Amino acid sequence: MKRLWAPWRMEYVAGEQKPGCLFCRVIEHPDDPDADLVVWRPEGALVIMNKFPYNPGHAMVVPIAHVPGLENLDDEQTTYLMRALRRTIDVLRGVMNPEGFNVGANVGRAAGAGIPDHVHFHVVPRWNGDTNFMPVIDDVKVVGEALTTTAAKLREAFAGS
Repeated sequence: MKRLWAPWRMEYVAGEQKPGCLFCRVIEHPDDPDADLVVWRPEGALVIMNKFPYNPGHAMVVPIAHVPGLENLDDEQTTYLMRALRRTIDVLRGVMNPEGFNVGANVGRAAGAGIPDHVHFHVVPRWNGDTNFMPVIDDVKVVGEALTTTAAKLREAFAGS
């Protein structure tokens, strides 16, 4: 039997979480180690790679405003967020060539929000056949490209367009 190792998952499962809001921390402190996952800083928003992705290219689009729900954003903040979301999908399409996307926001802890106090969208590129037996058999998700490699590609694409 072959074993696939994903030791970075344990950091999330059993690791101690840094205090405060991840998004506010990387917005306010670009030298924070987690800021290495930021791929774009448009006006009024932030695009950051998910440290524990469901698929390669899994990004999060975050408003600068620290609010728990979309209804708490004013019109200008909503516009910035939607522009960033639209451009993120466009860049991911160009770089990753997915066949589809899952795009959504988990609003509130009961809805699955890992960071419930700062609303954000998940953008997950999808390909036909990107699911397999691994999550069912062994609770393992195989992501075929290093996060830093994907982040570098996306940073370049955001800067070039």
